[in-house]
Amino acid sequence: MAFPRRARRLWAYWRAEQRTLRQGFVALFISSGGDLLAGLALGFMTNSLQRLPGLIVLIPAAIGMRGNIFGALGSRLGTGIHSGQFEASRKPDSFVGQNALAATFLTLSTSLFLGAAARVVSFAFGLTSISVWDYLVISIIGGVLGSVVVGGATVGIAVWSHRRAWDLDSVSAPLVTAIGDIATLPALWAASYLAEIRIVTVSVGIVAGMLCLFATWRGLVTSLPIARRVVRESAPILFLAGLVDLLAGTVVEGRIERFIAFPALLILIPPFLEDTNALAGILSSRLGSKLHLGAIDPKPFPQPLAWVDISINFLFAVSVFFMVGLSAEIVSDLTGKASPGLPTMLGVSLTAGFLATIVSSAIAYYSAVAAYRFGFDPDNHGIPIGSSVMDLAGTVCLIAAILLFGVGAHG
Repeated sequence: MAFPRRARRLWAYWRAEQRTLRQGFVALFISSGGDLLAGLALGFMTNSLQRLPGLIVLIPAAIGMRGNIFGALGSRLGTGIHSGQFEASRKPDSFVGQNALAATFLTLSTSLFLGAAARVVSFAFGLTSISVWDYLVISIIGGVLGSVVVGGATVGIAVWSHRRAWDLDSVSAPLVTAIGDIATLPALWAASYLAEIRIVTVSVGIVAGMLCLFATWRGLVTSLPIARRVVRESAPILFLAGLVDLLAGTVVEGRIERFIAFPALLILIPPFLEDTNALAGILSSRLGSKLHLGAIDPKPFPQPLAWVDISINFLFAVSVFFMVGLSAEIVSDLTGKASPGLPTMLGVSLTAGFLATIVSSAIAYYSAVAAYRFGFDPDNHGIPIGSSVMDLAGTVCLIAAILLFGVGAHG
């Protein structure tokens, strides 16, 4: 009798959360569509990737960092809406203004870090790569250009959600993820044309690097309390997340031959990985808000209210990864790319998505709980930790599913 009673309670909770579910589904489907466009955009960078060896190592980290910084920004703004702190204001000392300023500081400091770290990682793995100045210019200029678009969109979504009484925790992460992918790739492509121009590249790299160092220092010592706390808490975890994303880039490069036999699987990669990140971001945001409000306690084992949020993530996952597999197959047909067939594409996407959702749910819960227990803001840690780890874990889950279905065994 206990199981039917619990099932009825879960069904009642889902019914009560119909609006949230509807908003989340719409946001995730928009995200998936945007990520498919991002996958196609990557194809237009073929010449740049050939001209600038090692650039592929930076790309996943640069894309992931936009989602980490501005996904966390959206999560903090969502918590501000729930707690009554949010007010649509452009003043630098306002709640929105301080959070936006912190995101600006973090954009500049992490772009500098990624440019230098990409060269170190490439060297450590014995990869042929461009110079550190090329990496710095592409990372900083591309990061800033992309962040202008993503940052404006994140604040705009928050203001719109506040006015429309939307659940920002359910819509911010997937929309910011999609916008980040679409904006960052063209920005990196544009910035790549400043690379390998000898004196110009070095001069731009020095000036941009000094600006980033100054912004890092200002972020750490600013008199604005919210901005200072966000920068101090976020910078270390973002640097660590960036390293993980750089490693994910080397893993993808090392495994990419397995996908050559069926290029449709390449189209699958961007929406699959970003949707696993978006699902982790949704759950992290919801759990972070509940921890702030005292609705759940930071315990080693999830409480019932946390479990129902996890169950919502699995509801999202079933429909989202079905659509990811279906849309990747349709796009591959329209572009003439070889595919293992619709049933296999759906099987790979759903199986890998189920595995990735298990991992992302655990990561989202325990990263939020750990951050809260140690006195940090879960909004500053949950999304960056979940996103970077899921870039690796999602890739492993996707490859595992491909192997399970025997696809590309001779690739």
